[in-house]
Amino acid sequence: MTAAPLPTGRDERTLAIENASYRWAYLILACGLLLDINVRNYFHFTGNGDLLLLVIVASLFCSIYQARARVMTRALIYVMLIAGVVAAAIAVLVTLIRPHHH
Repeated sequence: MTAAPLPTGRDERTLAIENASYRWAYLILACGLLLDINVRNYFHFTGNGDLLLLVIVASLFCSIYQARARVMTRALIYVMLIAGVVAAAIAVLVTLIRPHHH
């Protein structure tokens, strides 16, 4: 599979900068949604499963896309697995120590 020629005025540097900006935008959106979910859940006791599912699906899509393109390293896969386990442990702890609303 060959890459299509770049339009006039767009070189590899431009594409790299665009991709870096998309990465930052995704990180801001994902972290903002996670913060919003936690604040709403902790202070208002509202379920936000739809927002959490949106973050999870988007993250899985990125991971699967990169894995299929074979750009993931073993180190990255290990970091992702460790982060998932740590996040799950934190979720369990927060659930256990959070005051329950009746």
